[in-house]
Amino acid sequence: MAANQEQMVRDAAALMLGARSATLATAANAIPHAALVTPALDTDAQPLLLLSELSTHTAQLRANPSCALLFTGQPTGANPQTAPRLCLTGEARPLDAQDKREIFLRLHPYAKLYIDFADFKLWKLFVLESNYVGGFASASSLKYSALQHEIFKQTTQAEG
Repeated sequence: MAANQEQMVRDAAALMLGARSATLATAANAIPHAALVTPALDTDAQPLLLLSELSTHTAQLRANPSCALLFTGQPTGANPQTAPRLCLTGEARPLDAQDKREIFLRLHPYAKLYIDFADFKLWKLFVLESNYVGGFASASSLKYSALQHEIFKQTTQAEG
């Protein structure tokens, strides 16, 4: 992997690890929708989302699980295009695993107030593609396996 590509993988992993929110884009019956969501990463470095059955995006995911998740960092100046951003595309599926609940709550403890409501369910995004823009004129498709490896590496370094 080229040095520039390696740096993009490191930066994209840091962006995901530092994110407390992202934009979820869904579409069903040719009608698009975008919503703010609060992702957490599971043990496979795949995004987890806590979604309400009452929301438009959940209804759209039930009709069509294909979606995109956009992480956006802070711009380095007045031009918003200098902000790093990572778009993950894939399929979202609801989960029944209780162990994922604790992973989600570690990052979003305030969700303990509503995570057990009947209309809330954890979903997992199974990533198929990832595209990173590091700022103006700096973009690349990234192998998600390389991104997962870097997330594991950065998480281990932070814990150790």
